Amino acid sequence: MNLLKYLSVYLVSMVKFFAGPLTGISLGLSYLETALLTVAGMMTSVIIFSIIGKAVSEWYSRRQRAKQKPRFTSKNRRIVKVWTNFGVTGVAFLTPILLTPIFGTIVAALLGAPRKHIFVHMLWSSAFWSATLTLMVFEFGDVVAKYL
Repeated sequence: MNLLKYLSVYLVSMVKFFAGPLTGISLGLSYLETALLTVAGMMTSVIIFSIIGKAVSEWYSRRQRAKQKPRFTSKNRRIVKVWTNFGVTGVAFLTPILLTPIFGTIVAALLGAPRKHIFVHMLWSSAFWSATLTLMVFEFGDVVAKYL
């Protein structure tokens, strides 16, 4: 039974980082279990998409051109501004809270970050945000639930 709980937190963290701590507390997992599974889920996405990131970004660009969508949207401009000012460190820092693990990794790969830098920066970022968000959910989750 615990394996299904662990798998749920792990898989949801691969796609949407913030959902990992929420899923962990809702399933009754401990702080440490939730935090570690959230990091593991994000880092699995980072590994997969840093390897195939350039191919995915090229496919996405072709798809957007075929749909005749604008290449530079306000969201894209903000991402490029973060990259210009802070590099892979800034993208990694913002990935868990504003981007998804998949999109943040693809952005870093597309903008030319070496794979080793992507791994290192995404790892410290996921560890920091996992510890912070899991703590917030565990400490204040019941307070928020009263008002929902």
